[in-house]
Amino acid sequence: MYFSNKVQTLGILYNIGILLAQLGLQVIALFNHKIKLGVNGRSETFRILKKSIQETDKCLWFHCASLGEFEQGLPVFQEVRKQYPDHKIVLTFFSPSGYEVRKNTTVADVVCYLPIDTSFNANRFLKLVNPDLTIFVKYDIWPNYLKELKKRGLKAVLISALFRENQSYFKFYGGFMRNKLFTFEHIFTQDLNSKELLEQIGYHNTTVSGDTRFDRVHSQLSQDNELDFIKTFKNDSLCLVAGSTWPEDENVLIDYINNAPENLKFIIAPHNIKSGQIQKLKQHLSKKTVLYSEKKGQNLSEYSVLIIDTIGLLSKIYSYADIAYVGGAIGSTGLHNTLEPAVFGIPIIIGTHYNKFPEAKNMIEIGGMFPVKDADSFKLIMNKLANNEAFRENSGRKNFNFIEKNTGAVIQIMNHIRI
Repeated sequence: MYFSNKVQTLGILYNIGILLAQLGLQVIALFNHKIKLGVNGRSETFRILKKSIQETDKCLWFHCASLGEFEQGLPVFQEVRKQYPDHKIVLTFFSPSGYEVRKNTTVADVVCYLPIDTSFNANRFLKLVNPDLTIFVKYDIWPNYLKELKKRGLKAVLISALFRENQSYFKFYGGFMRNKLFTFEHIFTQDLNSKELLEQIGYHNTTVSGDTRFDRVHSQLSQDNELDFIKTFKNDSLCLVAGSTWPEDENVLIDYINNAPENLKFIIAPHNIKSGQIQKLKQHLSKKTVLYSEKKGQNLSEYSVLIIDTIGLLSKIYSYADIAYVGGAIGSTGLHNTLEPAVFGIPIIIGTHYNKFPEAKNMIEIGGMFPVKDADSFKLIMNKLANNEAFRENSGRKNFNFIEKNTGAVIQIMNHIRI
């Protein structure tokens, strides 16, 4: 009885917190463009759903926190769409960085923001969508939506889940959130440790399917990755592609780039493509530099540095790289996607803050990825990779083999999913 009352109390506190968060976001939206996009987008969700879904429609619901989770879930979404063509698919995002980039995706019939996780919103949303299957990706777990799914007897699964011992689900005070995991009919985990943690709390409907991102990036090999302007720029030179960089990453790269030999070329795709940030980066480069937005009419082969001040091209650009640098782990922003370059069989350099990224740990262990802490350590490994072709190619091959070895999550998940 005590445990039940405690969980109920935590539930009340959670609902109060959600209402306060909703009010807080509306205030912050007055001063923050990204938050404003989310607040305004959520205000349109129910209008979009009413307009797009009829009572007779059969629906499926896919939910992702942001862009990374969408890319992770995409190979599963595509297979589900293929197997159930008569269902309308509703795709929701919580973050603008996911919605704004993928709002026109063809994998769904309706794309919208997920309304804030109140009981009222959850009831209203599921009354309109009434999905035969719900797929949540990785960790974006919303208690009131899960409670309403269970109340309505609707099927839900969690894919590519990754759990850690320090999460609230596995703490003495985590009963409220822990109970919500049991809403899922099945949880597909990325690793054995996550499965074992779930079993410790009595949840046994689990499968270690692996990370669907491996299937996602592997599919890139069967796509057309050709970019004529990159081919012209590279002009058969050795090329480093630095993807998703932040100013901290660029501080590590700039000195090396400015003093690099003429036969080395550099493509930088910053995470932040705001004009001010791009111009600041360009000003620090003494090599002949051109922006993607200014490439028209230029003889790109004459330039040493190309800055990509747009989005959506990086995965294809990696196919032209001989060496990759992936940003985020020098500072505290979080390491960006290292699997995208790895699938093209190239060595990868990252910062040292990679402990929360098991794929990075694995590639470091096998010798395909190299962590650096500053400009000097970057220079050491970069010189070795640039000057030793056998070492460079062998390191890259290890990354490709790592990707191939870990594909197959989609097949395992689809073998379990039945509507």
